Amino acid sequence: MNRRLIAHLDMDAFYASVELLRYPDLRGQPVVIGGRGAVPERDAEGRYRYARLDSYAGRGVVTTATYEARALGVHSAMGMMKAAALAPHAVMLPVDFDRYRHYSRLFKAAVAEIAPCIEDRGIDEIYIDLTEVPGAQDTGQGDALAGARELARTIQARVREATGLSCSIGVTPNKLLSKLCSDLEKPGGIVVATHDDLPVRIWPLPARRINGIGPKAAARLESLGIRTVGELAQADRQWLVEQFGAAYGAWLNDAAHGRDERPVVTYSEPKSISRETTFERDLHPRMDRETLGGIFTRLCTQVAADLARKGYVGRTIGIKLRDDRFRTVTRDVTLEQPTADAAEIRRAAGACLKRVPLERRLRLLGVRVGSLCRPGEAAAVARVRDPAGDPHTLPLFDSE
Repeated sequence: MNRRLIAHLDMDAFYASVELLRYPDLRGQPVVIGGRGAVPERDAEGRYRYARLDSYAGRGVVTTATYEARALGVHSAMGMMKAAALAPHAVMLPVDFDRYRHYSRLFKAAVAEIAPCIEDRGIDEIYIDLTEVPGAQDTGQGDALAGARELARTIQARVREATGLSCSIGVTPNKLLSKLCSDLEKPGGIVVATHDDLPVRIWPLPARRINGIGPKAAARLESLGIRTVGELAQADRQWLVEQFGAAYGAWLNDAAHGRDERPVVTYSEPKSISRETTFERDLHPRMDRETLGGIFTRLCTQVAADLARKGYVGRTIGIKLRDDRFRTVTRDVTLEQPTADAAEIRRAAGACLKRVPLERRLRLLGVRVGSLCRPGEAAAVARVRDPAGDPHTLPLFDSE
């Protein structure tokens, strides 16, 4: 029986690396992407002029950063103003998701030419089942995993050839261990391991590095004296069940011992498609009605384009609002027929807005389409309801 070989491929500082292809003179410099970074302009001699973090003012967040910026303490989801305090001279660039999606498609297509059994986990990472790929089970010079190592090097080289970007790969018997290993020797690393390598490679790691142990669980484990994966592995299974419940406690025990039988899932239907934006400043529903109306329409148009590109229609249209007190409100409505039409999504989302008391400034607005299906698959089950709002909810920030 073939040895099970599951790979996790993670692109190295993906967004930042894509930008460095466009601006190669920034290689080796701290670069932060996010917020409202200014598009670089060329001077009279054709050289780019870049904005620096020390000139930033606003409430954006860091999307990603180069490894040089990370060495200064900057990380994803950090506020841009805090990042500016840590790395004031770092170059600041705007996000360009269309470009990132293009390179995402390129690297995934390159991998599929070698190993077609792929689970898409996002724009910059995939799982790959290498078990039946020719050459993966080859051995050599006493190395039972020689074929897997060579295959990982081939995939890595093919990704670089197709995109100009580097990636890191972990190859182990399962998804859980492979995701851990792909992060051990970044950037450009390849780690091939078995369960025999757990004591040396995995158990010294902080327990929070296991995918599935979030901040609250990590804090709870630490309060119980468990900080590393090895300490978690030494904990009694029944005791973990008593502390964390039957399902999660048992999973913690399995994860610490590297047990994971999940298959590589090559296809899954999304449950919803959404777009949202956080404003640089809080916007008032009435005084900033025109600005909000334009943003609202743009979000609906973007969601419609996403639906069309992915080949879906949806019946449940929803909105998400967050006010200046960080209070989040959602509303949704069900259409009689599924749609991917931007104007229809805009009308239904507007109906949802009328059900929200718009009394405070807003910091976030989002639009979501759920109950997805392929065109022609769904039957009518409900009608749009558009309840009349009270005087405090109208007029909405409606640009129509």
